[in-house]
Amino acid sequence: MAKNVVPEAKEALNRFKMEAANEVGVNLKQGYNGDLTSKQAGSIGGQMVKKMIESYENSIK
Repeated sequence: MAKNVVPEAKEALNRFKMEAANEVGVNLKQGYNGDLTSKQAGSIGGQMVKKMIESYENSIK
């Protein structure tokens, strides 16, 4: 099981994940989400990476 390096960041990461899920139209709920398809889970992760890259690109301009 992965361990958070910064435990205080857990809530922010959960909010970020929920926001990304909403943006791609996946109904993510608090707690267990093992019923998601691989495609749905991948679209959430992909959206999160896309937003992180955009944030980085905006910070170096």
